Amino acid sequence: MSAQPQPQLPPGWQATWDQNAQRYYFVHIESGTTQWEQPVAVASPPVVTSPLPGGGPGGVHHAARKRQYAAGQTQAYLGTAGADPSMGYAQPAPADAYGQQAPAAQPGGQFFTPGLADDPAAQAAAAPAMQQPSYYGGQQGQQQPGQVDRLANQFGQMGMGAPQGQKPFQLHTVNLVGMPIDPRELLADPPEIRLPPGACISNNPMANADPSYQRCTINAIPSTHSLLNKSRLPFALILTPYRSLKETDDDLAPPVVSDTIIVRCRRCRTYINPYVTFIDGGNRWKCCMCGLANDVPQLFDWDQQRGQPADRWARPELNYSTVEFIAPSEYMVRPPQPPVYVFLIDVSYAAVQSGMVATATRTILESLDRLPNIDQRTKVAVIAYDVTLHFFALPPGSTDSKMLVVGDLDDVFLPQPSDILVNLTESRTALEALLGKLSDMFQDNHAVGSAFGPALQAGFKLASPTGGKLIALSANLPSLGPGALKNREDPKLLGTSQESKLLQPQSSFYKTFAIECSRSQVSVDIFLTGSGYSDVATVSGLPRYTSGQTYFYPSFNASRSEDAMKLAHELSTLLASPIGLEAVIRVRASRGLRMSAFHGNFFVRSTDLLALPAVPWDQSYAIEMQIEETLNQPFVVLQTAVLHTTSFGERRIRVVTQALPTTQNISEIYSSADQVAIATLLANKAVERSLSNKIEDARDAVMNKMSDILGAYKTNMTAAGSGASAQLSLCENLKLLPILLLGLMKHVGLRHSAQIPSDLRSYAHCLLTTLPPQLLIPYIHPCFYSLHNMPPECGTIGEHGVIMPPPLPLTSERLERHGLYLIEDGQTMFLWIGRDAVPQLVKDVFDLPAYDQLRGGKATLPVLDNPFNQRVNAVIAKTREMRRTPYWPHLYVVKEDGEPPLRLWALSALIMDRADQTPSYVQFLTQLKDRVNGGSFS
Repeated sequence: MSAQPQPQLPPGWQATWDQNAQRYYFVHIESGTTQWEQPVAVASPPVVTSPLPGGGPGGVHHAARKRQYAAGQTQAYLGTAGADPSMGYAQPAPADAYGQQAPAAQPGGQFFTPGLADDPAAQAAAAPAMQQPSYYGGQQGQQQPGQVDRLANQFGQMGMGAPQGQKPFQLHTVNLVGMPIDPRELLADPPEIRLPPGACISNNPMANADPSYQRCTINAIPSTHSLLNKSRLPFALILTPYRSLKETDDDLAPPVVSDTIIVRCRRCRTYINPYVTFIDGGNRWKCCMCGLANDVPQLFDWDQQRGQPADRWARPELNYSTVEFIAPSEYMVRPPQPPVYVFLIDVSYAAVQSGMVATATRTILESLDRLPNIDQRTKVAVIAYDVTLHFFALPPGSTDSKMLVVGDLDDVFLPQPSDILVNLTESRTALEALLGKLSDMFQDNHAVGSAFGPALQAGFKLASPTGGKLIALSANLPSLGPGALKNREDPKLLGTSQESKLLQPQSSFYKTFAIECSRSQVSVDIFLTGSGYSDVATVSGLPRYTSGQTYFYPSFNASRSEDAMKLAHELSTLLASPIGLEAVIRVRASRGLRMSAFHGNFFVRSTDLLALPAVPWDQSYAIEMQIEETLNQPFVVLQTAVLHTTSFGERRIRVVTQALPTTQNISEIYSSADQVAIATLLANKAVERSLSNKIEDARDAVMNKMSDILGAYKTNMTAAGSGASAQLSLCENLKLLPILLLGLMKHVGLRHSAQIPSDLRSYAHCLLTTLPPQLLIPYIHPCFYSLHNMPPECGTIGEHGVIMPPPLPLTSERLERHGLYLIEDGQTMFLWIGRDAVPQLVKDVFDLPAYDQLRGGKATLPVLDNPFNQRVNAVIAKTREMRRTPYWPHLYVVKEDGEPPLRLWALSALIMDRADQTPSYVQFLTQLKDRVNGGSFS
């Protein structure tokens, strides 16, 4: 007998009790199809989908209404809700959670979470998740799926999982085949960290690391290596210790401990944190890493400013996971270095003619007030180079500069000992005069060579005594002196097994030089603006080992305002960013854990010490970990410490602490896995594999890892075990991992193609290994918005800024021939317009009379006096600024029947479609299912 009353159903349906699932399923009498959700009146016949979990019935969904396109028919423009129909506007039909128009007879849109429609409480909990969350951390409110695997229910009934006093983990299994994709779920928080009671001595919600600073691929750590290996999940930390802060997002800076009382464990050197234990009446504390008892310093409970006892429990290091300590003198081997900026500017014929020199010098001039110079210690130098080196003496108090030319490229020397690297404040007038006329000085320069390597050596000689940043702008392939390179681009190798040779450095000079820079605390940032081959693979080694950044502008031409704006924005953002100098990073972990591999832009100085001459904002690092011993403690602690000098001359230590529970239950490991962190790690590993082996090997490694995880999950967590199954099962919190990894395999850095130049691939590799998760995820899984029929509030100002349209699944099935769409990945934006767009839409957005008058390509939208144009411009502007990135993505207008290369480039972002030799998402899942059913996982 069923334990629930039989529900009321519309005509043509009957309810049947499923003994295994302990719930009703519903049968459509006419077609015989079945579903879990209680049916409502429908306007179209049901369509059979895949079987439900646990051997239950098959599901159905209702076919969405499609627009019919007759020849010569005028399509409606849905730009403004309720507009005058005579202008070609029409009121949009109600849209469901995916932006697809709902059938007219269906009451309300379909909820995107199965089973949500029947649960008013779940609807209320899910409502906040439908909004655009803040980019860091997302919003609370996880949506629970309606389809739950039988085995997961059995685990819950047996009480397996959390220790007493904790709410148990809920493992929800979904069938990936036929499951709809809602991109908004990528913005959700990672799985909750559920520590045992009493693990933390603070009730502060900020006592555990925010995922925007540090996140782990699994939020419940297996107690043994064999259990981790059984799950096939990777174990790694993703660090962004210096993420930017935005007042518009209500970000708070980490609290600063200013009394220089830094309490550390005597044995393992862990910094005191919210997970230690006080013993002996509070006179001693027990380290959460190694268990050693340490004395509490007397000054720990003393307020030095007021000269009176202080409340220990109010100290920031006991309440916050991320804190900064002002370091005393014993943390310094020399006085804090000043910020030093040495600009290396290519002034060859190509650089001057492209407008790079004028754009760069104007940007530097306008950014002088934004350079970190609070204590007026900042130093600056300018070196121009072509076939020789041009130094500029900038005497303090002078209004003019003197140019000194060095032609010896094999043994670079400084032409005079002083006035080349100068104090910014003292020599400001001379520097401004130089920057104002530098472009004109070389206007008639016809030199075509590039002494890039000697210019780097000259900049190093200036900066190495103190440390600093070399900012190199190049418009040519280095051709003279040390570091000279050859054009090795060979189209015959593209798309072959030999292509990886083009992605490896052709000269050891740049790596050797970069390591020398790292030892002297010199960081290198490069801006490549060449119109031809730049060998990004080789020269990007400079930022890679000196913790810098690479910026790439293929075919740069400042006569296009979009190109000039991109270079100016990114260069000025770099110059204005506060940076940490002469830094080292060390990650400590509880006994039994060890760091095993490191990914990112730094130099590994010892087995676990990462050297960073500079710490840029929003740069990410991935650290793989191993379980060496059985973890007997109920939770482990991972602590990242960044010792650095601030740009205002203060030695500080930023400490990020994260506590994670341990478990012996494999279901908890799966239910705690973080799909965003896993994808970030695998992107780093795939780039490493493509350089050491072949690009094909990197794609295979990603595919193998996904099939390993699916196979292990099927074996360990489903009733199907090792037998064949029609389903492809995975836990709900990892359900978007396959689409992320498909996006990674289809990304320009890894995609199989004979049309991708090696420079573009190498630059993509630079981004894949440095972008933090909040930027990396849209880079491999672009955002896709429908603009012509977006809800009326989208593009207007809401409580959290401009309201964005709901993102669509990445498939061309959502493209309508009369529509206007935005596709963006954080680096590039495409404004796609269908061939049947009505003239009023073209007029409102582009200020042109008709679609035929529109030209595709790189563009800037006009700002017009109509609401729809203003909303579209607001969405584009919000897209550019919402991710806290220095990058300024170009906007390309793409006509449906426009230039094929541009169309294919835009469509390649719709990763759920089949393209060239890459499978569609459905085909990808089929390949995975075949592998899982044919493999053996234990």
